[in-house]
Amino acid sequence: MKSINELEAQLAEPSEALIQDISAVDGDIMLLGIGGKMGPSLARLARNALKKAGVTKTIWGVSRFSEVGLKEQLEQEGIRTIACDLLDDEQLQKLPDVKNIIYMAGNKFGTTGREHFTWAMNSYLPGRVAEKFKNSRIVVFSSGNIYPFTPVFQGGATESQAPSPLGEYGQSTLGRERIFDYFSRKYDIPMVIYRLNYAIDLRYGVLLEVAKAVKSGKPIDVTMGHVNCIWQGDANEIALRSLRICTSPPNLLNVTGPETMSMRWIAHEFGKRLGTQPVIIGQEAEDALLNNASKAFQLFGYPRVTLLQMLDWIAEWVAGDGATWNKETHFQEREGKF
Repeated sequence: MKSINELEAQLAEPSEALIQDISAVDGDIMLLGIGGKMGPSLARLARNALKKAGVTKTIWGVSRFSEVGLKEQLEQEGIRTIACDLLDDEQLQKLPDVKNIIYMAGNKFGTTGREHFTWAMNSYLPGRVAEKFKNSRIVVFSSGNIYPFTPVFQGGATESQAPSPLGEYGQSTLGRERIFDYFSRKYDIPMVIYRLNYAIDLRYGVLLEVAKAVKSGKPIDVTMGHVNCIWQGDANEIALRSLRICTSPPNLLNVTGPETMSMRWIAHEFGKRLGTQPVIIGQEAEDALLNNASKAFQLFGYPRVTLLQMLDWIAEWVAGDGATWNKETHFQEREGKF
C-alpha cells in the first residue's frame, strides 16, 4: 500500500462472513463517536458490506466532528452524519432511535489532569446513552485496560479474569462497562462489551511506533516487553459482526490478535526490514497487559491480516515516509497514567 486511498480501500473491504452477518441484522446502524481513529473506516466497511449484500440500511455517524472536513467527507461517501455533543443531554435526546448502536465514545489520552472529564465521558455518559437507546442492541467499545497485568507465560487475560484496572482511565472504563451492564439488565438491552487491545493501521499503533523508533535510532524501552495487536480492518469486522451476538446480560468479548508479541523481536524484525540495528534499553518484565481473544476466534475465525503482513506493510510505509497521526498508544505505560 502506497497511499491513504489504498489503505482506506483495504480497511473498507468486507469479508463474505461480514456481508452475510450484516445482511441478517435488522434495522439501521449508528456509530456514536465516529470521529475517532476507528470510526470512519468502520462506517465505510459497514457501507460496503451492505452494498455487496444488496441490503438498504442507513449508516449514521454521530460526533462533535472537531476534525475539519470529516463530516462533509463522510456525507459524500454515503454516511448520514449528525454533529452532536453527547454530553449535552438535550442534543443526545434529539438523536433518532436506531436499532443498532456501535458505542465508540470515550476518553483516554489526557486523562491525567482532566480526570473529571474522563469519568464523565467514560462512566456518566453510558447511563444516559443506555436510557436513550434502551430499545436498541449495543456493541460497547471497551478496553483491555480493565484487566490486571498477567504473567507473560499465561497467554493473556480471558473474559473470565476478574477486572482490576490500573489508573483512572482503566477504572473509568470499567465504570463504563458496569453502567451499561446495569441498564442491560434493567431494560433487557442486548449488548456486547468489546474489549479491544490494540487496533493498528499504517498511520498509528504499537507497530508503527516501534518502526519509527527503529528507523530514527530512538531507544526502545522493552520493560513492557510483550503486547497484543490486531489490524484495524479485522477489529472493525468483529465489531460489526458482534451485533449478531448481543445478549442481556452483556456478552463479554476480548478482541486482539492471536500472538503474544515480544517487543524485542518486533524491533529486530523492523531492523531487518529497514536496514538498521534497533537500540533497545530496559529488561522485559515478567508480566504485561495482555488479552486472550480465543473466544472471538471461535466465534468469528482468525484475523485475515497476519502479524508478518502488518510488519511488511508498516516497514514499507515508514521507509516511504507515509502519513501518520500523532496518536500514540502509550503501550509502554505500566502505571495506568494517560
